[in-house]
Amino acid sequence: MTVERGGDWGERARPPDELRVFDDPREALDFISRTRRTGADAPPLGLTSGDLVRTLGGSTSPDLKAAEEALHVKVDLGAVLIDGTLHWFLSHLVARRSWFRGGIVVAANAAFIGRWNVAPRAHPGDGRLDTVEVAGMPVTDRIKARRRMVSGTHIPHPNIAVRRVRAAQFEFERPTNIYLDGRLTTSARALSIRVEPDAIDLWV
Repeated sequence: MTVERGGDWGERARPPDELRVFDDPREALDFISRTRRTGADAPPLGLTSGDLVRTLGGSTSPDLKAAEEALHVKVDLGAVLIDGTLHWFLSHLVARRSWFRGGIVVAANAAFIGRWNVAPRAHPGDGRLDTVEVAGMPVTDRIKARRRMVSGTHIPHPNIAVRRVRAAQFEFERPTNIYLDGRLTTSARALSIRVEPDAIDLWV
């Protein structure tokens, strides 16, 4: 159930026997994508590392399958239509040619990209994606913003627009690299993104 502001979210419980555990979030995303393309729902998944786990407070057990107790949450899944093909992301989509020039779009389900707290208000169970758009920002300001992203204090900024959306569309003047959960997936001039609420039964 999608979390409401101020409400409880998640529970501590014993992971199920059928839990599929992934140490690499990209492998988890590959599994989710294969399952989604068959039209089926993914089984309960365990995840021990990555930006989504960090957003959730960190891994609770080094061995989820044998753990007596772990954090159990329902998290949203990001979906993006690129040139007629549907793709998914667990943590974030990043569209950019460079961090230092041109426009940048981030659609975040998780707050973090590596050590950067890019979308400080992003919550993976609220039925929204947090979009962060950079346009017209001078290089000197981008350098300053990169430093401040560690603490999440790069926003508010007049050249950074932040929205919380269920769905959104973006267009770029030229083909732009699209990274899904940190992996360069393709390039595109247009994106259509949406959130799939409560899509993943997750244990961390």
